[in-house]
Amino acid sequence: MGRGRKSASLTMVERRTLYTVIVRLTGKRADLLANAAIEGMGTLKSKVKTITFDNGLEFVEHEKIAVGLDADIYFTHPYASWERGINENTNGLIRQYFPKGTDFNEITDDEIEAVMDRLNNRPRRTRGCRSPNELPMGQRADLLDA
Repeated sequence: MGRGRKSASLTMVERRTLYTVIVRLTGKRADLLANAAIEGMGTLKSKVKTITFDNGLEFVEHEKIAVGLDADIYFTHPYASWERGINENTNGLIRQYFPKGTDFNEITDDEIEAVMDRLNNRPRRTRGCRSPNELPMGQRADLLDA
């Protein structure tokens, strides 16, 4: 959420490679979020098998996302943010570029794309010092060690 809860972005992180997608939302309505999620993940549709959301009202259109991405949708338990720990950590990394209180209505799509590129090209110690762009998305975890 941005300043005054008047703007927002959606972050989605692939759990094995840590590949990150950030989408600036044009509004807080659930239908806008669903459309943004489908559009943001559209090029990765063949790789998306499951998505885990928290329990916010912004995800009430989850069935539309499930159909649009042909993915199974899961939800965390209420007040259990650790069940989406990778996403929460990634949101912390994004805050290095867009601090709390940032108005996402004033952020351009190019700026968001630049942050995505920085994160997806950033070597991760937990992934053998390889960046998400260097890892094969959708592969078995034991193949990531090769």
